[in-house]
Amino acid sequence: MSHTVVERASSLALDIDAERLLRRIEELGRIGADPATGGITRTGFSAADREARAYLMDEARAAGLFPAVDAAGNIVVRRRHTGQHTADRQVLMMGSHLDTVVDGGRLDGAYGVLAALEVLQTLVESGVGLRHEPVAVAFANEEGALFPQPFWGSMAAAGRITDLPEEPCDHQGRPLRNALRLAGGDLDALGSACWPEQSVAAYLELHVEQGPVLERSGSRIGVVEAITGRIVLTLEIQGAAGHSGTTPMDARCDALGAAARVVLAAEHIARQRKLCRVATVGRLDPYPNTPNTIAGAVRMTVDLRDTDVWRAGDAEETLRAMLHDIAEATGTRIEVVAETRSDPVFTDPRLRETIVRSADELGLPHEKLPSGAGHDAQFMAGITPIGMIFVPSIGGVSHVPQENTAPEDLAAGARVLLRTALRTAGPQETL
Repeated sequence: MSHTVVERASSLALDIDAERLLRRIEELGRIGADPATGGITRTGFSAADREARAYLMDEARAAGLFPAVDAAGNIVVRRRHTGQHTADRQVLMMGSHLDTVVDGGRLDGAYGVLAALEVLQTLVESGVGLRHEPVAVAFANEEGALFPQPFWGSMAAAGRITDLPEEPCDHQGRPLRNALRLAGGDLDALGSACWPEQSVAAYLELHVEQGPVLERSGSRIGVVEAITGRIVLTLEIQGAAGHSGTTPMDARCDALGAAARVVLAAEHIARQRKLCRVATVGRLDPYPNTPNTIAGAVRMTVDLRDTDVWRAGDAEETLRAMLHDIAEATGTRIEVVAETRSDPVFTDPRLRETIVRSADELGLPHEKLPSGAGHDAQFMAGITPIGMIFVPSIGGVSHVPQENTAPEDLAAGARVLLRTALRTAGPQETL
């Protein structure tokens, strides 16, 4: 038997330390926890976020690894001390984020970071030779819950932050510069956080599904095919405020009544006509918002998502036509005052097949599915092939205190990540 075959067999026999992974998840989950709700609040660059970052770096050092913070505040963990974003060979990057939404769960993002650390530690401790250097990363401020630029860290790593205010601030007016400095970053050197062209061989992200698909089907592993594109329209509806008791129904221009029809229109587009995968009205602000006054104005958002750009475009065109009809029927004026668009991003076919092969070898039922949520991977796709692995979310919930995944599924996902990393970063013969 050749040396290469022996090395391949021995490397694929490696296993993560599930007990260590679960311990770290439990310990990190205490940082930013609210005993009253059971939720976790670690908004990006907050004190709780800094505490979580310190925990990660302490665990990395205790494992004999070398964590460093780049100018964007990203934590990069490597097997040896080296200059930031430099390498004598390409890196295989694995990771996610540590920050949370307000009163969120303990697994969104954090699981992917800790699993990446576990895989990196396992590889280093084994001494296995790899063609690409494995690197674990915790991207800064993915959620954008405090500082209003979500995906901050991955956008910086991919060189996508190009149009910042002179002094960006958080939602409460506090400067990002100061918060970033406390996290070890440097706003003036932000460009240095971008990884050089061809320096990253691939990016792998392990994540909880945040939806019900895997749990419903009984699959243990999700192989993500695409990250859904989004069209978010911000609408302003102008009607006429009036007394709710003295204004006859046929004399009203009710902005909130028009908004209710918009909600139903969005539902109809996705549920009945199936023009896009999902449609959501996530925010609705009536004015003056008092019990005895007809709403004179409403500001609201409609979020359309699909993995097909053309389908999403058809859904938007249909919605705009329905908005015109609703305005005429209700005597209101409906304007689209802002638009946000992101195209779908597809994972790399070879990485998908590597994930499938890894799950098969471990005897784990799997299925392919899209991600309805955004992830750091979608920005890393601008500079390298990406692969994403999902594990089931109990009850399909996320961004809430009840967010949870079975311990055996958390371990299974990390095992698939390890095997995928070995096949992706290993010697040429193991690919």
